Amino acid sequence: MKQGVITAAAVLLLASAAGIAQQNPQAKNFPPEQIKRGAVLYAANCESCHGVQMIGPPWATDLNKFPRDKPERFADSVANGVRAMPPWGDVLKPDEIQALWAYVVAGEPGDK
Repeated sequence: MKQGVITAAAVLLLASAAGIAQQNPQAKNFPPEQIKRGAVLYAANCESCHGVQMIGPPWATDLNKFPRDKPERFADSVANGVRAMPPWGDVLKPDEIQALWAYVVAGEPGDK
């Protein structure tokens, strides 16, 4: 059941990611395939804490407000953890973290 929910969420995120580049000029810095991959990775690994459309509970970092000029900080935070967030560096490969960054920068349709 849980796998089915994750799969359904990933399909919805893929569909929404397709229109991101048209709605957010920052998305043009990333290939659409990278943003889509980031959407799938986000749904599987990040959404449970950071929320749908990156709007999570108050204790989680609001990724919609993460500084867009700090990709190294993002990668370091994901790989090594920060505050209550555990490290993901042994779970996610560097190219996957970069795909997550592309997704975070591109945003979700309807936000920003």
